This record gives sequence, structure tokens and C-alpha cells, in this order.
Amino acid sequence: MNTSLIDKYNIPGPRYTSYPTVPFWDEGAFSGDLWQQSVIRSFNESNNAEGISIYIHLPFCEQLCTFCACHKRITKQHSVETPYLESVLKEWDLYLDLLCAETGRKPRIKELHLGGGTPTFFSPENLKKLLESIFAKADIADSPEFSFEGHPNNTTREHLQTLYDLGFRRCSFGVQDYDPQVQKAINRIQPFENVERVTHWAREIGYISVSHDLVFGLPFHTWEKMEFTIRKTLELKPDRLAFYSYAHVPWIKGVGQRGFDENDLPSGEEKRKLYENGKKLLEELGYIEVGMDHFALAHDDLYQSMVSGSIHRNFMGYSSSKTQLMIGLGMSAISDSWYAFAQNEKSVEDYQKRVAEGKIPVFRGHILNDEDLNIRKHILNLMCRLETSWDLQTSFPEIENALGALKEMEDDGLVEISKNSIKITEKGRAFTRNVAMTFDLRMMRNKPETRIFSMTI
Repeated sequence: MNTSLIDKYNIPGPRYTSYPTVPFWDEGAFSGDLWQQSVIRSFNESNNAEGISIYIHLPFCEQLCTFCACHKRITKQHSVETPYLESVLKEWDLYLDLLCAETGRKPRIKELHLGGGTPTFFSPENLKKLLESIFAKADIADSPEFSFEGHPNNTTREHLQTLYDLGFRRCSFGVQDYDPQVQKAINRIQPFENVERVTHWAREIGYISVSHDLVFGLPFHTWEKMEFTIRKTLELKPDRLAFYSYAHVPWIKGVGQRGFDENDLPSGEEKRKLYENGKKLLEELGYIEVGMDHFALAHDDLYQSMVSGSIHRNFMGYSSSKTQLMIGLGMSAISDSWYAFAQNEKSVEDYQKRVAEGKIPVFRGHILNDEDLNIRKHILNLMCRLETSWDLQTSFPEIENALGALKEMEDDGLVEISKNSIKITEKGRAFTRNVAMTFDLRMMRNKPETRIFSMTI
């Protein structure tokens, strides 16, 4: 990857877990009533055929990791667990009342993910109560996909066994990096032995997919440190890996990315070398790149879904299956009915207050129009399959502008353009976000005056 391409394309840009991206939602045209109508519509169209997805945001962490941009609450007081889970179950009941009143049918759960925060902050007993209460009022799809994120320092064998007994078969552990200097800078002291222990436990219990999250571009990162982390990770051979670019966004309120100086971060060129060298090493060791930021072994269902064309991307990241309706439960959780997005209140107190009042606790969202739905398909195609095509029905007004930007990328070897289609090349994979941005009509028409996204590289 030459320096001139990095300099040219290393600009702020979205990660496209949705389109439109959150900063370009039309919140003025959104309402709770419109959101609920879209949920009912999507439920009627899809529940029997594919079921629904549920994302549960469990926000508590015992300490702040200074690389993290997630919505979280730092506390060592585990007395917060029960009242928070009671609110989550009340919110679930509000959605059940909405769906059952309109259709008379129970939801069928196809996919469920526990994210955070730190889901394993919660005791196994409390997680069991939460999930059994949710499952008691729903049907479970055949071959459901249940997964959770665990912190290697506090995930116990009891956590793993309890969740396995409830149907979970995938788990993800946040590793980030094994170098002591990097760990100290990001306040994530985590010995390799802890990761090794939980990985072995998961496999002994029967989990079919164990994933590790690695992050490149952290403070003090060098290739020697990154290589050390990758080779230590490969001793455990996780079934899939997330290889994320560190998103430095300290200007976002509530993000604790102040534990180091910006000068401690690798430059754009150094960061790209971390990715290129890391990707090469992972591929030499048997991993296959899937979409953007992800690698998997050939037997893992994430890779298999890429081969079959069923891979999907949403607010939970890449998934090996798709559901039209995803309900997000918990503080700050984002829901997706396909026709609309909605985000819950972003503080624990506001979230619990709204639920206690008997209201579905969304505070903002976006209703997708026909153009949004069209562009969303193109961006999903690019993010999941690295290509997209169009005809008169799936074209859009600024297509010529997009093709102009893409022509320059074609000259740089990043894409191949045919009459009515484009394909991202192997060289262009690193610039997938940049390619998707050429289709982003909301951002083209409303260019932000201040920086709101992390750098694409």
C-alpha cells in the first residue's frame, strides 16, 4: 500500500453499520408512533419466515478502558444488576404488548446478542433469569444464533455453561492487545493466561465459534507489538477474529479516550502497515478475510455465509444470517425495523424512567424513505459482498457524481467499474469505507462542518 494512496484516502468516514448513518438521521420527521408502526409492519412481513433478532445492551463495566467508544457506565456496585434487568424485561413486555395486540402472535427469536459494556459483569444467575424470562414469552427458531461478548478477566466457567445451556453457541472475547505498554495506556490489563483459560473452557463446554477481538492503531503500537499479539492469539486458534481499526473519537461526549496523548498514536501510514502486515500474517496462518475488519477459518459460519452470499451487516456488525426486524433492548440500544431506526435513551436513569412510565424508551430515530432503502442496499452490498449493481429501478439522482469519484478510485486500482456495476478489488479492500461513501447521498447533501467520524484508515 503506497503512501500516496493513504494520504489521499485517509479521511473521516462512517463504518456503515447502517444507512443513513446516525449523524444524518432526520430526527425531525421521526416519532414514536411512526417507529411502532414500522415495527408492526416488519413483524407482519417477516416473523414467520425468518424470525426476529434481539440485541440486549448491558452497559456496566468495573473499569474504564480508554480506547472504548461504547455507551457504558463504570461501577463496581453489582447492586445495579437487578433493577437494570427488570427495566429490560419491562421494555420487552412493552414490545410484546405492541406486537401481540396487533397480530395475536408471539415473536420467533432467530438471533440474540448480548453486548455492552461488559455482559459478564452480570452474574450467571441474573443472566439466566433475564434470558429465561425473554424466552418464556416467545418461540425460538430452529438453529438459533445466540452470542455474547465476554471480558476474559471476569468471564467464569459458570457464565459459559449457563449461557450454553440456554442455547448460546458463539462467544467473543475482547483481547485488543497483549503488549504491556499498550495495555497500560488503554487501561486494559489482561494476561494471556486469562484469555487462554476462557477460550479453552468455551471449547470444552461445546461452543462452536470462539472469536477474539484485536485492535490495531492503539497508542504505542508498532508492528513488532502487533505481530506478538497476533502470534499469541494464533496459539489459541479462535474460529474467527475481528481485526478492528482503533477509532479515535475523543470529542464524543462520554468517550474516555483521554488516557494518552494523540502523539502516542501511530501515523496513518504506520497504522496501514499494521493492517497490511497483520492481514498477511493472518492469511498465512489460515484465516480468510470476510467483509471489512473480520477474518475467519474456513469452517466458521461467518466465512460460509460470505461464500453463500447470505452474510449481513447491521448495528451488531457482521452476521451470518439476516432478520428484517431487530429489536434493541436496554440503554442506548439501537433497533432496526428495516423501514426505520430507533435509539433508546442514552443514560441508565433516563432509560429506566421512560420504561417505568410504560413507554418504549426511544428518544431519536429515522424513517427511511424509498431513496434511503435503495442506497442502503447498495452500501450493504459493498460492505458484505464488495460489489453492487444497479438498473433504472435501483439507480439514484447523483449516480453520475458517484461514478466520477469511483473512476478516480478505478484509476488507483481500488475498484473495477462495469456498465451498471462496481466491484472492490483486493487492493481496494482497505478502502471499502471510502467506496461506500461515494453512494452516501445523505452525507453528500449535508456535509458536516465539524469532524464527526473516525479516519477511514
